[in-house]
Amino acid sequence: MLSRTADHLFWLSRYTERAENTARMLDVNYQTSLLPQSAAVAQVGWQGLLSISELLPSYTARHGHVTPASVLEFMVKDEGNPSSIVSCLRAARENARAVRGSLTTEVWETQNQTWLEVNRMLKAGEFERDPGQFFEWVKFRSHLSRGVTVGTMLMDEALYFLRLGTFLERADNTARLVDVKFHAVQSDFFGAASEKDQEYDFYHWSAILRSVSGFEIYRKVYRDVIKPERVADLLILRADMPRSLHASMNEVVANLAMVANDQSAETLRRAGKLRAELQYGSIDEILATGLHAFLTQFLDRVNELGIRISRDFLIPAPA
Repeated sequence: MLSRTADHLFWLSRYTERAENTARMLDVNYQTSLLPQSAAVAQVGWQGLLSISELLPSYTARHGHVTPASVLEFMVKDEGNPSSIVSCLRAARENARAVRGSLTTEVWETQNQTWLEVNRMLKAGEFERDPGQFFEWVKFRSHLSRGVTVGTMLMDEALYFLRLGTFLERADNTARLVDVKFHAVQSDFFGAASEKDQEYDFYHWSAILRSVSGFEIYRKVYRDVIKPERVADLLILRADMPRSLHASMNEVVANLAMVANDQSAETLRRAGKLRAELQYGSIDEILATGLHAFLTQFLDRVNELGIRISRDFLIPAPA
C-alpha cells in the first residue's frame, strides 16, 4: 500500500474517534453541570476538560476566563480549534475524500453525510437547543462509521490501518480522561466519609464511567458501590471493557502485526511490551507507585508509538 494512502486512512479513523471522544467528555460535563454543585467545582470540571485535550493555553488566548458556554463553543463549533468536533469531522471527511478509491461506497457516504449533516445542524441552531442530543448524534455517527467499515471493507491493509488509528486514538484519550479526572478529585473527597462528600463521589465516578459507556459494565462486573480503585481497574486493566487501555492496546498490537514490514519490528515489540504490562499488571501496584506517573508514562509511550508508526508506514520514502 502507498504510504500516503495509509496515512489518510490512519488519520481518517483517528479524527472520527477524536470527535466521538470529545462529544463524550463534553456530554458528561454538560450533564454534570446540571446537578447541584458549587461554582468552584463546576469550574474545575470545565478546566479539566480543556486540560485533557491540552487546549487550555489556546482557549485562554482566545476567550480568557473559562465559562461553560465559551468552552462548548470552542470545543464544538470553533474551526480555529483543530480538536473541535467540527474540525475533526471536517478532517475525517477530507482524509476519506483523498482515498475515496480505497473505501467502499458505504464508508465514503457515511463520512460525507456526517459532514453535511453536522453543518446543517450547527447552522440551524440544533446544538444550542439541545446539546445532549447533539452529542448523542456525534457518538452515533462514529459508531455507524466503525460498523460500516468493519461490515463492508475487505479485510486487508486498508482496514488494518483504519483500525490501528481508531484504537491508538482511543488508548490516548482514555488515559487522558482517567488521569485528569482522578487528578481533579481533592483528597477530602477521595473515599470521603461524610454523606455529602460520598454523594459527590458517586456522581463524579458515575460521570467518568458514563463518558466511556462503562456505567452498566461496572455494575455487571463488580456488583458493588462505585469505588475509585475499581473504576481505575476497569478503565486501565480490564481486557473485556471495550474502551479500556488494555482492550485498546490488544487491538493496536493485533492490527500492527497484520501490516508489519521490514522496519516495523521495533515498533511492534514496543507495542507488545506495553500491552504485556497491562495484561499482567495489577491495579494495587499501579496505585502504590502512583496513578498519575503511570498514566503520564503510558501517554508518552502511546505518543512515541504514533511517531514510530508514522515513520515505519506513513511517511513517503524520498524519491
